Amino acid sequence: MNAEFSLAPLFRHSVGFDRFNELFDSALRADQSGSFPPYDIVREGKGPEGEDRYRIVMAVAGYRRDDIEIVARENKLTVQGSQQASKQDAGEPDQQQTWLHRGIARRDFERHFRLADHVYVESADLQDGLLEIRLKREIPEERRPRVIAINGSAH
Repeated sequence: MNAEFSLAPLFRHSVGFDRFNELFDSALRADQSGSFPPYDIVREGKGPEGEDRYRIVMAVAGYRRDDIEIVARENKLTVQGSQQASKQDAGEPDQQQTWLHRGIARRDFERHFRLADHVYVESADLQDGLLEIRLKREIPEERRPRVIAINGSAH
């Protein structure tokens, strides 16, 4: 029997971390924000200078651009959603409809993601009910490895 071990839960709330201990620590803490809205974190690979690119894709059907706020502060990314009540939701008397089933979530949410050092938000798009946040790890030149020349005479 070939049992497969998955480390996927360790990567659920962190983007760009390569340190196992920090990922393990965050995975042990309970997810206090619940499971709404569902999301994916995708690593897109390495660029020519070793710059990693990531995407966070969140399913936010029913939310408009004005309903969502994305804030990046230090090493934390926060995505908040708050829907304004529409006439349909308010159940105004002039509406001639009765809800038989309401399966589309219409609740406020707040998601937090820890970002590794030098991971920045490049852009965010909302299309077809999916919020896509593009992230990029860009290590400053002074932090990149460099080859040091050795001076002296060769023997």
